Amino acid sequence: MKGFATAVLALGVIASPLLAQEVPAEVQELGKQQVTVHVHPFLSGEELSALRLVATNEQALALFVTRPGRFTAIAVAPGEGFIRDGQPVPSATALSDLPDAETARADATAACNAAKTKGPDCVVVLEVAPAK
Repeated sequence: MKGFATAVLALGVIASPLLAQEVPAEVQELGKQQVTVHVHPFLSGEELSALRLVATNEQALALFVTRPGRFTAIAVAPGEGFIRDGQPVPSATALSDLPDAETARADATAACNAAKTKGPDCVVVLEVAPAK
């Protein structure tokens, strides 16, 4: 039993740096909104460019934000990505007009996970909140 406990502890120590890795974030204020792009390593250059356009262009942001002053999140499945062949993938989920950031993140992630067909759980790649 002691060997098993040691093995579990060792796995936890090995895995903890992977779990603790923070994803870099780029935060922009656009009008009365704050837009955060989470720069996950799986995102392609095309995907990052699209997210950065949303974060810096009011017309692009308006495609995702239905009601300014509320919260929005976009979640993507790392195994499927955000954009393939110039089109958003079916599992990429954008939800808007939510009451708080936590609800936006949770609901977008849950909807993305329900739609994905492969790979790890979905993660949030973009968030919109009222500017501080």
